[in-house]
Amino acid sequence: MFVLKILMLSLVVMGMAHTVARERIFAPLRDRCGGRETWLGYLVSCPYCASHWIAFVLVPLTGTYGIEIPHQWGALSWVLRWFLSSILVAVLAAFLRIGFYFIDESQSLAREHKKAVEHELEENEQHLPHH
Repeated sequence: MFVLKILMLSLVVMGMAHTVARERIFAPLRDRCGGRETWLGYLVSCPYCASHWIAFVLVPLTGTYGIEIPHQWGALSWVLRWFLSSILVAVLAAFLRIGFYFIDESQSLAREHKKAVEHELEENEQHLPHH
Protein backbone atom coordinates (compact mmCIF):
# COMPACT_ATOMS: atom_id res chain seq x y z
CA MET A 1 0.00 0.00 0.00
CA PHE A 2 2.90 2.36 0.72
CA VAL A 3 4.29 1.91 -2.80
CA LEU A 4 0.88 2.92 -4.14
CA LYS A 5 0.97 6.09 -2.03
CA ILE A 6 4.39 7.04 -3.44
CA LEU A 7 3.19 6.27 -6.96
CA MET A 8 0.06 8.38 -6.49
CA LEU A 9 2.08 11.30 -5.12
CA SER A 10 4.50 10.96 -8.05
CA LEU A 11 1.55 11.16 -10.45
CA VAL A 12 0.29 14.30 -8.72
CA VAL A 13 3.77 15.85 -8.85
CA MET A 14 4.10 14.92 -12.54
CA GLY A 15 0.75 16.49 -13.37
CA MET A 16 1.39 19.65 -11.40
CA ALA A 17 4.90 20.06 -12.82
CA HIS A 18 3.61 19.63 -16.36
CA THR A 19 0.86 22.19 -15.75
CA VAL A 20 3.24 24.76 -14.27
CA ALA A 21 5.97 24.24 -16.88
CA ARG A 22 3.94 23.73 -20.04
CA GLU A 23 0.35 24.89 -19.90
CA ARG A 24 -0.84 28.30 -21.02
CA ILE A 25 -2.41 29.17 -17.66
CA PHE A 26 1.06 29.47 -16.08
CA ALA A 27 2.71 31.28 -19.02
CA PRO A 28 2.52 34.67 -17.22
CA LEU A 29 4.32 33.19 -14.19
CA ARG A 30 7.01 31.65 -16.40
CA ASP A 31 7.43 34.96 -18.26
CA ARG A 32 7.56 36.98 -15.03
CA CYS A 33 10.26 34.66 -13.73
CA GLY A 34 12.35 35.19 -16.87
CA GLY A 35 11.44 32.08 -18.86
CA ARG A 36 14.23 29.61 -19.50
CA GLU A 37 16.76 32.45 -19.54
CA THR A 38 17.01 32.85 -15.76
CA TRP A 39 17.62 30.45 -12.91
CA LEU A 40 14.20 31.03 -11.34
CA GLY A 41 12.46 31.01 -14.71
CA TYR A 42 14.07 27.71 -15.56
CA LEU A 43 12.79 26.21 -12.29
CA VAL A 44 9.21 26.87 -13.42
CA SER A 45 9.74 26.26 -17.17
CA CYS A 46 11.31 22.80 -16.94
CA PRO A 47 8.88 20.03 -15.88
CA TYR A 48 11.70 18.00 -14.32
CA CYS A 49 12.98 21.00 -12.33
CA ALA A 50 9.47 22.02 -11.26
CA SER A 51 8.77 18.49 -10.05
CA HIS A 52 11.53 18.81 -7.48
CA TRP A 53 10.24 21.91 -5.75
CA ILE A 54 6.68 20.60 -5.93
CA ALA A 55 7.83 17.32 -4.35
CA PHE A 56 9.76 19.24 -1.67
CA VAL A 57 6.43 20.79 -0.62
CA LEU A 58 4.09 17.82 -1.11
CA VAL A 59 6.17 15.08 0.55
CA PRO A 60 5.93 16.58 4.05
CA LEU A 61 2.35 17.80 3.49
CA THR A 62 1.24 14.27 2.64
CA GLY A 63 3.65 12.43 4.94
CA THR A 64 4.84 10.33 1.99
CA TYR A 65 8.39 9.49 2.96
CA GLY A 66 9.80 6.69 0.81
CA ILE A 67 13.29 6.81 2.29
CA GLU A 68 13.96 6.05 5.93
CA ILE A 69 17.18 7.13 7.66
CA PRO A 70 18.32 4.36 10.01
CA HIS A 71 20.38 6.70 12.20
CA GLN A 72 19.16 9.13 14.83
CA TRP A 73 20.95 12.34 13.93
CA GLY A 74 18.26 14.72 15.14
CA ALA A 75 17.16 17.33 12.64
CA LEU A 76 19.68 16.08 10.08
CA SER A 77 17.86 12.73 9.93
CA TRP A 78 14.57 14.51 9.25
CA VAL A 79 16.14 16.76 6.57
CA LEU A 80 17.76 13.76 4.86
CA ARG A 81 14.50 11.79 5.00
CA TRP A 82 12.57 14.76 3.50
CA PHE A 83 15.19 15.57 0.86
CA LEU A 84 15.82 12.00 -0.32
CA SER A 85 12.11 11.12 -0.31
CA SER A 86 11.38 14.23 -2.38
CA ILE A 87 14.08 13.32 -4.88
CA LEU A 88 12.59 9.82 -5.13
CA VAL A 89 9.13 11.24 -5.89
CA ALA A 90 10.57 13.70 -8.45
CA VAL A 91 12.51 10.95 -10.24
CA LEU A 92 9.47 8.65 -10.31
CA ALA A 93 7.46 11.59 -11.68
CA ALA A 94 10.06 11.95 -14.45
CA PHE A 95 9.56 8.33 -15.51
CA LEU A 96 5.79 8.77 -15.39
CA ARG A 97 6.14 11.94 -17.49
CA ILE A 98 7.80 9.90 -20.26
CA GLY A 99 4.70 7.72 -20.46
CA PHE A 100 2.40 10.73 -20.28
CA TYR A 101 4.23 12.54 -23.09
CA PHE A 102 4.27 9.39 -25.22
CA ILE A 103 0.49 9.01 -24.85
CA ASP A 104 -0.10 12.75 -25.29
CA GLU A 105 2.08 12.84 -28.42
CA SER A 106 0.31 9.76 -29.82
CA GLN A 107 -3.05 11.45 -29.28
CA SER A 108 -1.76 14.63 -30.91
CA LEU A 109 -0.53 12.71 -33.95
CA ALA A 110 -3.88 10.93 -34.21
CA ARG A 111 -5.75 14.28 -34.09
CA GLU A 112 -3.44 15.75 -36.75
CA HIS A 113 -3.97 12.70 -38.98
CA LYS A 114 -7.75 12.97 -38.55
CA LYS A 115 -7.67 16.68 -39.47
CA ALA A 116 -5.55 15.94 -42.55
CA VAL A 117 -7.96 13.23 -43.69
CA GLU A 118 -10.97 15.51 -43.09
CA HIS A 119 -9.26 18.32 -45.02
CA GLU A 120 -8.48 15.97 -47.91
CA LEU A 121 -12.11 14.78 -47.99
CA GLU A 122 -13.36 18.39 -48.04
CA GLU A 123 -11.03 19.24 -50.92
CA ASN A 124 -12.15 16.16 -52.86
CA GLU A 125 -15.82 17.09 -52.32
CA GLN A 126 -15.16 20.59 -53.65
CA HIS A 127 -13.63 19.20 -56.86
CA LEU A 128 -16.45 16.71 -57.54
CA PRO A 129 -19.12 17.84 -59.97
CA HIS A 130 -22.42 18.52 -58.21
CA HIS A 131 -25.62 17.09 -59.70
